[in-house]
Amino acid sequence: MSGAESALKARLREHANAEDGVFLQRFFKTGPGDYGEGDVFIGVRVPAIRQVASTARDTTLATMARLLGSRVHEDRALALVLMVRAFAAGEEAARRDIYELYLANTRFINNWDLVDLSAAPIVGGWLSMRSRAPLARLARSASLWERRIAIVATHQFIRQGEYDVTFQIADRLIRDPHDLIHKAVGWMLREVGKRDGEALRTYLRDRLQALPRTTLRYAIERFPEDERLRYLRGTP
Repeated sequence: MSGAESALKARLREHANAEDGVFLQRFFKTGPGDYGEGDVFIGVRVPAIRQVASTARDTTLATMARLLGSRVHEDRALALVLMVRAFAAGEEAARRDIYELYLANTRFINNWDLVDLSAAPIVGGWLSMRSRAPLARLARSASLWERRIAIVATHQFIRQGEYDVTFQIADRLIRDPHDLIHKAVGWMLREVGKRDGEALRTYLRDRLQALPRTTLRYAIERFPEDERLRYLRGTP
């Protein structure tokens, strides 16, 4: 373990709380057969993780990679926060290295919070001016987390006023068996609706019978109550 890695881990552990660790183990479903099975939490909340990251601006990519390989969830979260910060501040070569490190280590980006804090700024950020083909590959993956990365990464494009990629990935995931994918797809569709309600309504009307119920509920959360009820009844 390098000195920089040890120092960052020590700073994180200054914020650890045993009771929070027990709560987070339950909240993130780490029991046998759960989606987060075997994950280890030490009880550090996200604001504290971000605080530690703010004091470590010169962290090398090698140190981030070692943190990302940790068995402790909060170490991996810190690595991703640092990667997001470095990506935002970096030149193209540095951004490419971060993107490639990210996709080479998705086995460690293995809970929904880790995906959600990093997929859009890193994967979406790198692909925003490039081919979106990697997202289709991720959406076909056997890995739950890679599939979630595929749809959440499109948040970057939504912010830029581009919705077609979100709709394309949503279509690829429309029959996904996992509730965490249903929620993520619904969330991204809702984000489209915040910016272009008609685009969302057109998408939903054409697929109303095929959409998982959870996806639909998330997508229409901001609709007026009477319209929301019509969509839930299947009569928009």
